[in-house]
Amino acid sequence: MKNQHEPAIADSPKILGVELAAQSRLFSIETVHVRYSNGAEAALERIPAGHWPGAVIVVPVLPDRNVLLVREYTVGTESYEVGLPQGMREPGESPEQTANRELKEEVGFGARRLKLLRDLSVASSVLGFRVQVVLAELLYESPLTGDEPEPLKSFGRNIDALLSGDTDVQITEARSLLALYLAREYLDEKSATA
Repeated sequence: MKNQHEPAIADSPKILGVELAAQSRLFSIETVHVRYSNGAEAALERIPAGHWPGAVIVVPVLPDRNVLLVREYTVGTESYEVGLPQGMREPGESPEQTANRELKEEVGFGARRLKLLRDLSVASSVLGFRVQVVLAELLYESPLTGDEPEPLKSFGRNIDALLSGDTDVQITEARSLLALYLAREYLDEKSATA
């Protein structure tokens, strides 16, 4: 039975054609010509997933509810930002395998327990790839050389303090914040049932 509060879903627009609008070393931009169910037509632009299988963002949690963070230069904001370890999936890797690899490369730890918390779209109106949020627990030292152009600074902070703003560290990157909220919800539910 259909929920009366649920909006009606129209037929998906018909794709009339796709053409390459621009190409860089990392990604392409496509113009997608569509016709909506009401007859309206539009030319929309998107960055398709292409050959990338997606990305992960990792919430590495220690037993005391501290999470490991990284400080990394981000060219988009032209500044150093604090966030969670994250990276692109390699072809054939599961989200959990990517999470463990990125964790080793960025903070020098592996995880004995990995849990996929959520699959997210990011700016889905223009971006075609997805990000998986993975919780990492039972950490052990296991550094792995990564592809970062400079060594990353990693450190821990309490998840509750981070999300309440009661710490010296401010996280502004939206994916990291959402991943922390998802992880805290999972940890709270897990401790309530223990």
